[in-house]
Amino acid sequence: MFDRLQAVEDRYEHLNELLSDPEIVNDPNKLREYSKEQSDIQETVQVFREYKDAQQQYQDAKAMLEEKLDADMKEMVKEEINELENHLEDYEARLKVLLIPKDPNDDKNVIMEIRGAAGGDEAALFAGDLYRMYSRYAESQGWKTEVIDANSTGLGGYKEIIFMINGKGAFSKMKYENGAHRVQRVPETESGGRIHTSTATVACLPETEEVEVDINEKDIRVDTFASSGPGGQSVNTTMSAVRLTHLPTGIVVSCQDEKSQIKNKEKAMKVLRARIYDKFQQEAQAEYDAQRKSAVGSGDRSERIRTYNFPQNRVTDHRIGLTIQKLDQILEGKLDEVLDALIMEDQSQKLENLQD
Repeated sequence: MFDRLQAVEDRYEHLNELLSDPEIVNDPNKLREYSKEQSDIQETVQVFREYKDAQQQYQDAKAMLEEKLDADMKEMVKEEINELENHLEDYEARLKVLLIPKDPNDDKNVIMEIRGAAGGDEAALFAGDLYRMYSRYAESQGWKTEVIDANSTGLGGYKEIIFMINGKGAFSKMKYENGAHRVQRVPETESGGRIHTSTATVACLPETEEVEVDINEKDIRVDTFASSGPGGQSVNTTMSAVRLTHLPTGIVVSCQDEKSQIKNKEKAMKVLRARIYDKFQQEAQAEYDAQRKSAVGSGDRSERIRTYNFPQNRVTDHRIGLTIQKLDQILEGKLDEVLDALIMEDQSQKLENLQD
């Protein structure tokens, strides 16, 4: 582990030199690439240096015990050694986590897609509940949400809603929401009081830059159509809605949230880039050794990941066996307890992989 940490520190120093090189300074792409790499490893280097300082203090204190000291001084040195041993253990635990390969998408904004699945109108209502839950969580984190496209059913339900969450580190937390979410509750329209089970699927995609996904304009078919939906002066009066079809992959994206055709096209392009990037990532992941894949972060969207049981006010995350009797709070956006547990489990699995 310490050889790897020393290699990281050496790379950090080399990046300092590169970022002072006039050729690099005058090359925006290289400057951005090296600056991001340095920023990504800065915390690791800082903690490693603090660890080495503490290690030196520990060695110095141990050496002092070999000297002729009075009883009081000897006791003080022993206390300092015990304290430093605790600090060193804490540093080692932090460094192990910092050495886990970082997901390059973690700092990115998120494009989330929620679709009602099995359960008809009840599934659409549940999709609306999930959208509000994520919106409230995003607000609590200081992130901003922006709807890209929505197909509503009335009564607060959605057959499909696509929205962006803008905020540093948004993807690092929201990526664990990929999958099928199941709800168990008595529908408002059910007079007999029977519990229904419905599902909605959630896809969480990192926003990608143009430099990350090279899309040839000739490969995109652009169609425009009149926007539709509840209310709005421009509904069905202007050809502002945009549909993009990426011919090589068959991926189709529509956007009609804005009154401007140009703005709708810009939003649709963001989703298209994210979906194409995600398609390539999913294909690469499929080739990855199944034994090394993290069960938490696998991103398999056919997997049922969580159940929301209304009669028992219970939420169960099936990936890690976590059950919390706080459904009402979680639907209000208080997701930290669930997401923190998922992150911890994911880190533990990746640490095991590093030690194999």
